[in-house]
Amino acid sequence: MVTLITGDNTFEIERAVDAMVTRFDGEAERIDGSTVEFKQLPDLLMGATLFADKRLVIIKNLSENKDVWATFGDWLPRISDDIEVVLVEPKPDKRTVTYKELKKQAQIIEVMQWLDRDVAKAEKWVLDEAKIMGASLDTKCAQVLVRRVGLDQWQLFHALEKLALVDKVTVEVIESLIDANPAENVFNLFDAALRGDGVKVTEMVRTLELTEDPYRLFALLSGQAFQLAAVVASGPSDNVAKDFGIHPYAVSKLVPGARRLGRSGVKKIIHAFAKADDDMKLSRAEPWLLIERALMKVAAR
Repeated sequence: MVTLITGDNTFEIERAVDAMVTRFDGEAERIDGSTVEFKQLPDLLMGATLFADKRLVIIKNLSENKDVWATFGDWLPRISDDIEVVLVEPKPDKRTVTYKELKKQAQIIEVMQWLDRDVAKAEKWVLDEAKIMGASLDTKCAQVLVRRVGLDQWQLFHALEKLALVDKVTVEVIESLIDANPAENVFNLFDAALRGDGVKVTEMVRTLELTEDPYRLFALLSGQAFQLAAVVASGPSDNVAKDFGIHPYAVSKLVPGARRLGRSGVKKIIHAFAKADDDMKLSRAEPWLLIERALMKVAAR
């Protein structure tokens, strides 16, 4: 049997491989595919060893070995029934003959990193994982944790490891123990601007200036402005979260500002961000100054 595990979610790749190793009654063989030679293929794929009748052979990054990968498809029909071969290929070239043969003859497991539309999936995963670790998280805490950490499963997993050491997890505990990711900082920064809190905006910009890349942060802020425009454009519709891939919590935080500003107010905010974007591209001022200026225009609304 041949299994191909592919995708950019390294956490799920490790989980899938570990699950196979756990199920296997024996010692798994782990091979660096980038260094495999042609002469090794018969021993890897076609027979038992002196020590075991069944074998689990895990080969990582074989596609980096261009010559061997090009002919690997020819070996698939010859793989012994007593050998389970697992190929780990984060980004295989799907145009190659070998990939096309694998698609016909192998089990393919594709694991991709979560995107904004997967927030609900991430929150459910956090709750399930917390139970396994013995951490006491409720739905609200799971939502806060995902919003604070983001959708990277490694970071979520390590955050849960910290929280598992706490007797009772609350929102306050999460905010004190778990560092906020840039997206959460941006969310709070834009929210402060919408509330007209210019002092808070200046304070947060000065703090973020010490650690964040201004261009990345501005891109995230622009995304917040787009979400605000989407909420305004949708009117009273309840489908804005689904239609635009915005988390319901984010929508709930944007609705008051959207109602207060209306279409004309949001239009001016979009113009302020567009002007800041042009000024950044033409280096008319320091990026952090342009960011603060755009946010102050939002706060003034």
